[in-house]
Amino acid sequence: MDTSRAAELQVLLEGVPLPAEKATLLAYAVRQRAEPFFIDALRTLPEREYASIDEVAEELVHVHPAPGSAAPPPPREESGGPPGGDAYTEND
Repeated sequence: MDTSRAAELQVLLEGVPLPAEKATLLAYAVRQRAEPFFIDALRTLPEREYASIDEVAEELVHVHPAPGSAAPPPPREESGGPPGGDAYTEND
């Protein structure tokens, strides 16, 4: 799910009593006459309690890297002096 669709889902879920289990979120979305796309997306959520609508969206968008994912590469060495050379650090 992309971030714009996740934002739409968040608007749809406004008003659901939180914290909420997956089943509660799903039932609320059905009562709100959500599109099948959103119902299907909510069905993919892990069975757990969600403290906020943001948690639901983050789970569906996969904002956080998966546990055990590869570490980011180390930073590269700097390419030299600051832009402008000595003039950059001199006071007038």
